[in-house]
Amino acid sequence: MASAESPARDADPGLPEGDRARLDAAIDDLRTGSTLWGKLTLPQRRTLLRRIRAAVVAVAEEWADVASTSKGLEPGHPLRGEEWLSGPYAALVALDAYTDTLGALARGASPLDDLRVDEAPGGRVRVHVLPTAPIDRLLLSGYTGEVWLQPGVTAAEAARTAGLGQLPGADAGGVGLVLGAGNVTAIPFLDVLYELLAFNRVALLKVNPTQDDLVPVYERALAPLIGAGMLRIVRGAGDVGAYLTTHPGIDHVHITGSITTFEAIVWGSGEDAAQRRETGVPRLTTPITAELGGVSPIIVVPGEWSEADLRFQAEHVVTMRLYNSGHNCIAGQVVLLSADWPQREAFLAALREAYDAAPARPVWYPGAQAGVDDAASAHPGSQRMGDGSRVLIEAAATDAAPVQTTEYFAPVLGVVELPGLGQDFVDAAVAHANTELTGTLGANVIVDPVTQAALGDAFEQAIAELRYGTVAINAWTALGFLTPTCSWGAYPGGTLADAPSGIGVVHNARLLDRVERSVVRGPFRPFPRSVAPANLAAGGRPSVLPKPPWFVSARTGAAVSEGLTRFRMDGNPVRLSATLLQAFGA
Repeated sequence: MASAESPARDADPGLPEGDRARLDAAIDDLRTGSTLWGKLTLPQRRTLLRRIRAAVVAVAEEWADVASTSKGLEPGHPLRGEEWLSGPYAALVALDAYTDTLGALARGASPLDDLRVDEAPGGRVRVHVLPTAPIDRLLLSGYTGEVWLQPGVTAAEAARTAGLGQLPGADAGGVGLVLGAGNVTAIPFLDVLYELLAFNRVALLKVNPTQDDLVPVYERALAPLIGAGMLRIVRGAGDVGAYLTTHPGIDHVHITGSITTFEAIVWGSGEDAAQRRETGVPRLTTPITAELGGVSPIIVVPGEWSEADLRFQAEHVVTMRLYNSGHNCIAGQVVLLSADWPQREAFLAALREAYDAAPARPVWYPGAQAGVDDAASAHPGSQRMGDGSRVLIEAAATDAAPVQTTEYFAPVLGVVELPGLGQDFVDAAVAHANTELTGTLGANVIVDPVTQAALGDAFEQAIAELRYGTVAINAWTALGFLTPTCSWGAYPGGTLADAPSGIGVVHNARLLDRVERSVVRGPFRPFPRSVAPANLAAGGRPSVLPKPPWFVSARTGAAVSEGLTRFRMDGNPVRLSATLLQAFGA
């Protein structure tokens, strides 16, 4: 997820002495807090998480309101629900999942003991992490999630190592620097939690300048950690980040941002960076992990679809691009479409209509409007849609189109056509995604149940061939991001010299070791079509949910998203019933 920070550089001697002293004092405080964290028992750590949860509940409404307003979504805007789901909702479900993991470890159990573990293609161990509770089966009816571990990991090893930094004898991680994302408000919160629980590492959170308005909310939501000296939150631009990344008191750096910022932190800038790359000696000597985004594919597998299917999946694709105005590392950017699909033109017509009709909203992220304009200029024949702030690009696979290599982080959607039908198309699309698109963070696949059944095991093998950290089948990779028991991050293999989507994972609330990817799956059709006899007979996933509230086309999405968050806050069944009734008005 791209960051608005300026590229890091050598510690700026112009940084005021008072600022340097303030940052130094914060790191000193965290050294003391690290010692205290190391002395807490698992039950005490679990209690601390519950105190944080109570603090999040207390600020949830303000959190969603400040986030919405800062992005130009005024009261009454139909998309304000996004800030409930990607803010306090994400924080609450993560805290609950981590609390369950600490509870299992405190009992002497493995966090995997209550989960189904089986085998994925290639002999990989697969851990089924969604649903994990009865409420999941209702709120996310028809959706499932899996974490695939790296080849060679055995089920016994997975159970033994689950827990990471919370296992007996785990090393203390010291003080970590978290360079917070500027686009999704839950990310800094979740990254701090992962540092603490996966690595026993207290954190100095430097908030991205786009999130400055949220600092008072973060300070209250995370007050239990701040009061114990386990977290400090600071503001500042690139000069503050540069000072901190080279600070001797920092043991680890984690960034959610852009590849440009990452490379500047690691290698520096200008001639110095070029020389360092040539010699293989990075500027940064502290270990670093990162989540850096990329160009995410949406593979549309050709089949025989109804008019309702075409409309629903077109709205699905548009949601992947326009949620948060496209300012998401998980935003689908390139639709891979079969040139030979008889329904190709019908789908494109539905896609253009949905893209044009989605609610208007600001392109608010710094530099994003320039990205929209650049995309339009770089792709002759592209179409301006909606209020003119959205660009739709239709390109041939043989074109060296920038939409396939540049993460625009803006409302820019590309369509690239490939030849073939059936497995031939699937294999071609997987190969194209792996080799022609930049990044390895997330890939989306849309396939109807009849076609998927006909493809059989070859379809699952194709999924295994996708080199992405999260793969979503009839779902959006955002579900993997939002599901705390899934992992989130680039496909393994990123290095300091070559990390297009980053290094390492976050979230991963069962604290699994040696993660390769997460796979989430959803229903091809919503309720009531999902429970129609023909859909079930074809192997379609049943679901009692209508159009998901995160769809940009969901008429009651704002109310339902708020209602679901409030239910997570207090567990009130009456509130849930009312929210579910609203959902059927989507």
